Amino acid sequence: MSFNIPKSHPRYESLVKREKIIEGFKNGIVAYAGLIAHGRGEAFDYIIGERSEDFAIIAEKAAILAIKNANNPVFSVNGNVAALAVDEVIELAKLLNMKIEVNLFYRTEERVKKIVREFEERGVKVLGENPDAKIEGLDHARALCTREGIYAADVVLIPLEDGDRTQALRNMGKFVITIDLNPLSRTAKTANITIVDELTRALKNMISFSKGSVEKEILENYSNEEILSMAMKHISSRLSELATSQKEE
Repeated sequence: MSFNIPKSHPRYESLVKREKIIEGFKNGIVAYAGLIAHGRGEAFDYIIGERSEDFAIIAEKAAILAIKNANNPVFSVNGNVAALAVDEVIELAKLLNMKIEVNLFYRTEERVKKIVREFEERGVKVLGENPDAKIEGLDHARALCTREGIYAADVVLIPLEDGDRTQALRNMGKFVITIDLNPLSRTAKTANITIVDELTRALKNMISFSKGSVEKEILENYSNEEILSMAMKHISSRLSELATSQKEE
């Protein structure tokens, strides 16, 4: 996969991700709404500074510990995740012994098959093509899941997720970890651990942390409310600094 974007461009990485989403849409993996969701996340990332801040690092390390402590951790994948980070998903799942399951808000069997194929072409088995259970409290195709995977999971990693499903999983007693650049979203506020970071950066960080040791106190002392507060204070501070520098120019 190659895009005609010069590496000298100051926002090269962001533009490459944008092209991956567009290509995923053309290939039938990403839904129309996925394009909108990516643009919204890109805007937040631009404000944050397109880097992993302290609040993200803390949440990423806490997430690693929670997954390592789990009995049946599952990585829930949608179209945007598959388009942006299929290789990172596979590597992290292998490192942490996680099952991978496809779950889509705008579900069609064709889209599910295409996402499953992205993993199978890399020699990885994923769940979700033949759901045999439902997430309780959801009146939508998003409720479909597998008994082997999400239904039986004690910890679920659900990047780029919607708030209703996050709440439904919490109501089932599951420990929910999300990756969401918007600290104001229902998903961010509902999850047990919210990683306010860009998807591929977060996964690469988590892969790195998984290969080393993480202090257990990070999870023991973790507060998602505090992490979200740190993220919002950072956004407020950075906007103020940018406004001041703009005025001085």
